[in-house]
Amino acid sequence: MSSIRTPSGPTPGAGSGAGAAHSPDTPAEPPGRVARRILRATDRATLATLSCDDGGWPYPSLVLVALDHDATPLLLLSTLALHTANIAADGRVGLLFDATAGLARPLAGGRVSVLGRAERSDEPRHRARFRARHPGAAFTMEFADFAIYRVAVERAHFVAGFGRVHRIDAADLLLDRVPPALAAAEGELLIRLNETGVADAAGYPRGEGWTLTGIDPEGADLRRDGAVARWDFDGRAEDAEGAEAAIADLVRRTRREGAGTPPSHGRRPDDAGGP
Repeated sequence: MSSIRTPSGPTPGAGSGAGAAHSPDTPAEPPGRVARRILRATDRATLATLSCDDGGWPYPSLVLVALDHDATPLLLLSTLALHTANIAADGRVGLLFDATAGLARPLAGGRVSVLGRAERSDEPRHRARFRARHPGAAFTMEFADFAIYRVAVERAHFVAGFGRVHRIDAADLLLDRVPPALAAAEGELLIRLNETGVADAAGYPRGEGWTLTGIDPEGADLRRDGAVARWDFDGRAEDAEGAEAAIADLVRRTRREGAGTPPSHGRRPDDAGGP
């Protein structure tokens, strides 16, 4: 039986979200859900650590990011890197996820600062999700000095635009759990769907050569070379059958609304209510 679970309150829309128009008749989404959608649509972030050998000065660096099914950030770090040495001394970190690329007024766009503690993870699912999200890192991951780190989120700071600032607790930023059925089936499901060419068949994003790299309860990640895209489900998928049904529905609506156009849902990723 299909397991598409619709969250309470306004649901996030399908498609990338980045190009959708705002509908004034649609109630604002909870800030935590909108912030989570920005995290899911981003494959890199600025990592801030505290320097362990330089008086504790903040040390920013660029890192690749994947997410667990519940949206917990996952990083691939080398023990030879300064930021990893900093984490070994003090696990407190910050991650800046930026959704302002391409905007004429970047400060009017959304960005999320996530605060938490980074800790090494030997969970096979975390390694598999990172490898799928960043296939170019597969070779690097085989080196002994590289490992996956998960960021145990404590809170987040979401700026949705001018004067729209939200402090978000971890419970509101992350999903309450990782659905075991979907997590267990994700690898085989990705192989099967990519064999069908569903990413190109949808017509969004434009062009050929897109592949699905991840399927979580709220949507699917896509990649073509250095470009990434996101399909957001209307509801929440709890297992492979539910995810396939959500993707099939998304593809039908994308074709109906025109190639190159994300299924309309009347909402941008920075569209959250607030002051």
